[in-house]
Amino acid sequence: MASAHIEHKLSLLPDLPGSYQMKDINGKIIYVGKAKNLKNRVRSYFKSSHDGKVAAMVSQVADFDFIVTSTDKEAFLLEITLIQKYQPYYNIKLKKGTGYPYIKITHERDPKIEITGTIRKDGGYYFGPYPNVYAAQETMHFIQKVYPLRRCNGYQGRPCLYYHMGQCLGACFRTVPEKEYTDQIERIKRFLNGNVGKAKASLTAKMERAAKNLQFERAAEIRDQLHYIEQTVEKQKIISHDNTTRDLFNFYMDKGWISIQVFFIRQARLMKRESRLFPVVNTAKEEFESFILQFYSRKNNVKPREVLVPAGLDNKVLADILEIPVRTPQRGEKRDLMALAAKNSQIKLEDKFRLMELDNRTTIGAMKELMAALNLPMGHVAEAFDHSHIQGADPVSAMVQFVDGQPAKNNYRKYKLDADKTHNGADEAANTREVIRRRYTRLLKERAPLPDLILMDGGEIEMNAAKDVLENELNLDIPVAGMVKNNKHKTAALLFGNADQLINLDPKSQGFYLLERIQDEVHRFAITFHRQLHAKNSLASRLEGIKGVGPKTRLKLLRKFKTINKIKEAPLEDIQELGISKKVAQALKLSLTAEPTPARRV
Repeated sequence: MASAHIEHKLSLLPDLPGSYQMKDINGKIIYVGKAKNLKNRVRSYFKSSHDGKVAAMVSQVADFDFIVTSTDKEAFLLEITLIQKYQPYYNIKLKKGTGYPYIKITHERDPKIEITGTIRKDGGYYFGPYPNVYAAQETMHFIQKVYPLRRCNGYQGRPCLYYHMGQCLGACFRTVPEKEYTDQIERIKRFLNGNVGKAKASLTAKMERAAKNLQFERAAEIRDQLHYIEQTVEKQKIISHDNTTRDLFNFYMDKGWISIQVFFIRQARLMKRESRLFPVVNTAKEEFESFILQFYSRKNNVKPREVLVPAGLDNKVLADILEIPVRTPQRGEKRDLMALAAKNSQIKLEDKFRLMELDNRTTIGAMKELMAALNLPMGHVAEAFDHSHIQGADPVSAMVQFVDGQPAKNNYRKYKLDADKTHNGADEAANTREVIRRRYTRLLKERAPLPDLILMDGGEIEMNAAKDVLENELNLDIPVAGMVKNNKHKTAALLFGNADQLINLDPKSQGFYLLERIQDEVHRFAITFHRQLHAKNSLASRLEGIKGVGPKTRLKLLRKFKTINKIKEAPLEDIQELGISKKVAQALKLSLTAEPTPARRV
């Protein structure tokens, strides 16, 4: 239900086009939208029921603002500007760069051909985008061999190696006429625009001539160039009878997600495809239009001569903003390609849903199986505990938390146990009582949410000790189960209930796999923490008996060097930098490097 503040602002909304900005409790913009009628659009968020991403967004809205515009076009432009400025969490956001390679003919007296990922208004000719750097390099190398420009660094008074190889017009030692460059650039442009017939005919004649003159290596090189044209240029499906550069967009939307396909049509061929998937807040039409406008606002996206879109969009507004024609194909090859893009969009989204379903089975579904095996209602949070020590020395406990079957690592906790003060560090029951008492006493004080299930790595002793503290000291009713291992120290079953009933899970079920992951994770976390603490305590104990090394000095050494070996290897100067005198530093090095005297046998 909308707050009184929002209800008041809703009553003031005008029946005009514009952009609206949703804000959270901190005043941060979390969503930017546009509308032909601000009053109807903004009210719909608070007066209708929603689910998914829309419901999540609306639940966080504490305020909103709006800007009235004169036309739909202005609303479009303002929306894109605000999205780029504020990067709202719930808007579709595109990366600034595409990363696509382009072939460039530079704009200079002696032009050269190169690969670039950055498009600039510098007078150069840009061709692409290419599917990857390899494809662009192959094309560039072919052009350098067949239609050379300048490949050297410029005038140097003598011909360069590339000139002798026929891959440079000779700017290295002569003034190349501008017409020679102009004619060559026109040939390159024709070739890159799909006119490869003349190139093939010329290369075939050269190959035959080289073979006739017994220049077999040269003939083989030309044969490879012909193979490149056939495999890289001609193999691409021709989708148009003209060479107009086009980008084609289509989409498919289902279950609050939109799948978008972009086809790059260059040289009358489909050169590259881009796929995007987003959860959406607005209508499919508005999200799709927003995507297209953001797509061309990215730094390295060169606009084609024409954009093709499906029916139902505001083509005129899009064309006015992009300043290029935006059309909807009605028949022929372009309409077939539009249908192909729609089909690809649907397949991509259905694949996404299948992956999400599989992921749910291994996470939320696995948690559901685990709770059902214990005859408990569905829960979301499980916390698992394990202890680690060496014959009671340096005892520690560790807790890991899994939420809906996934580790919530920010909520992991480590505990150094007070074994020397209260109990033997090898007493598993006492260790369990201490860590359970500390963990859940704190949650109660902080009024923090409690878990739906507690798992103890061990068996009957740990499980009953945990239940004793929860029920008799803290008055908490949280289910506790013991994770039992077999004689190979592998996850085997669960202990649960007042009679310590053994619950066997199907070893091929997702619930069992989740139990394995939890048990392995809490064991890893506890062992790692214990090793760190034991190493630290071992170092501290080695330092305690050295004259002149007090608690503060030990702390400095521990922080800087971490291990005994690093202190042994450190120069005296590094130790003295900690404020330790030369005499104490020398005594420290001598004590640590001296071999212990072996015990005398009696």
